[in-house]
Amino acid sequence: MPISPNQGSTSGGTTVTITGVNLSGATAVHFGSRTATITANTPTSITVIDPAGCGVVDVNVTTAGGTSNSLSFLYISPPIAVSLGSDSGPTAGGNTVTVNGYGLSTATTVSFGSNSATPTVVSDSQLSVVVPAGSSSGSVDVTVTTTGGTTAPLTYSYVDAPTLASLTPSSGPSSGGTSVTISGTGLASTTAVTFGGAAASFAVLNSTTLVAITPPGTTGPVDVVVTTEGGSATASDGFTYLSGPGI
Repeated sequence: MPISPNQGSTSGGTTVTITGVNLSGATAVHFGSRTATITANTPTSITVIDPAGCGVVDVNVTTAGGTSNSLSFLYISPPIAVSLGSDSGPTAGGNTVTVNGYGLSTATTVSFGSNSATPTVVSDSQLSVVVPAGSSSGSVDVTVTTTGGTTAPLTYSYVDAPTLASLTPSSGPSSGGTSVTISGTGLASTTAVTFGGAAASFAVLNSTTLVAITPPGTTGPVDVVVTTEGGSATASDGFTYLSGPGI
């Protein structure tokens, strides 16, 4: 007498189908000491809504002919999500984040606002999930759905990719040390600025402006790359290193 599914939330409410023989006219289906609600019944199957419960319980069917053998049903506690490994990322999605918590081993879905993804279960306390694309920049609720239920939401922020509009000045000595004002959009979460691949020190003034100090470089034009939580933007040949004078 198979039972499907054989596990569900401690709060009950799971639709469970039991198959076997001589099941018509069932008068009761018990999950442990509690009675389920029968919603459909044929000679070979019974569909019920399980009651609340906990742990592993015996499930049996009672008809006018007697009581069946028992099958096992596992009640699973609701999951708890505690934190995200990273609470922001590009609006385009595609980055991988971890979800930390408890009771996550049966997770089937992680929802980011109205979009969802299928996670990889690392352990009962951790999931890994590739973030789906967001509809727009901004904060969304993140919830995890397991056999035991759905977590309370955590917050994740989608960040638009940056753009670069201008660099002032656009040239300076190859010895470095030039203060360059970089203008664009989406710069508030800047994590790195490079000139020709070399890291520069920088300060973010606001979402449209940052100031970087050029590192030493090789004479000639170089690409300037600004990396933020939303992605990266490149000003091709955006800065030119100049040779110093000689006599």
